[in-house]
Amino acid sequence: MANQATAPRVVDRSDGAEDRPTAPPPAPPSTRRRSGLLRPRNLIVAAVALIAIVFGAMEVHQRLTHVYEYDARVTSDMITVSSRVAGWITELPVTEGQSVPEGGIIAQIDTRLSSLRLEALEAERARLAADRERLMAQRRMTEEMVAARSQTRGSTLDATAANRASLRAEVGLARRELERATALYERRVVSNSAVDRARSNLERLEGELKRAEAQIGEARGSLKEARVENAQLGVIDGEIAMLDAQATALESEMAQQRIDLEDRSIRSPIDVVVNRLFVEAGEYVSEGQRIALIHDPNRLWIEANIKETSIRQLKPGQPVAITVDAYPDHTFKGTVERIGHSTTANFALLPTPNPSGNFTKITQRIPVRVTIDDPPVQLSPGMMVEVNIDVRE
Repeated sequence: MANQATAPRVVDRSDGAEDRPTAPPPAPPSTRRRSGLLRPRNLIVAAVALIAIVFGAMEVHQRLTHVYEYDARVTSDMITVSSRVAGWITELPVTEGQSVPEGGIIAQIDTRLSSLRLEALEAERARLAADRERLMAQRRMTEEMVAARSQTRGSTLDATAANRASLRAEVGLARRELERATALYERRVVSNSAVDRARSNLERLEGELKRAEAQIGEARGSLKEARVENAQLGVIDGEIAMLDAQATALESEMAQQRIDLEDRSIRSPIDVVVNRLFVEAGEYVSEGQRIALIHDPNRLWIEANIKETSIRQLKPGQPVAITVDAYPDHTFKGTVERIGHSTTANFALLPTPNPSGNFTKITQRIPVRVTIDDPPVQLSPGMMVEVNIDVRE
């Protein structure tokens, strides 16, 4: 319309006819091609093609330098807390999702019977200690009595032996006196009464000597009795040793009972988070029954199942960019820690036999563990993540 408004008019004044516009001259071919290329539709198509080329180049570069996996999960060691003893749960102070410090009580089992059993064992230990002390006192008393009797009877034996030696000398002297008196009597030097006195004196001394011999035998018998009483100390020592053995066995039983009492307070081995509880307060649990499922929030990693066709590009230590679905605005950093040596198919619960003989080749996946380097937010096991592993390093 602008061209029409500015077109020159040619007026034929000779015949008085109306004014008629004349057609503009045709544009050059190059101008027509340039105006066709600059149309908006063509510009949009060119921009889309350029963007596609750029993104395609980026995608090709990404595939050549990175291994990407969108089906990965946050993983942790799930610890099943079980009961080592049977009993009623009297207290369950934790809830699901609660953090429990190291040594914190997760569940408390009834301790009344276990405590009473431990008190009974402690009373038995006190009784054994009292019996041992009594035997030790008896041993000391017996030892002192045996020592005193042995000393007294030994002294008596020594005195009797000395008396016997003296009597033997006197008997010898009296025997010589008798012989001398007899010889003098035969020569009529002394009277018969002197001989009788010498004989009587000899007989008296011989009798005393026999009595001394008997006393020596009695003293030796008493000394043997003292030595037999000394053997009683061995009997007492045997009883003390038996009490010591019973005390040792009792200490072992008490230690087991203390462990049983400690096991009734189910405590957290480390700082954990309670994922799930399987019992309620008031329930009766049997030995080995699971109580809760916990995990260590400070020990998390990424478990990514990488295609076997890409596994040759991976090695431990390669950097990983991690995107968590729960935090799409955060990009976490990680490192390839370990590459599995078996595919996930080997861990399947149900085998995949091929009885028909038909085979469809399926790309297998190998588990790769990726550590998370100081995550700025708290992650939970099971969260879906995407990993992008840089294989250039």
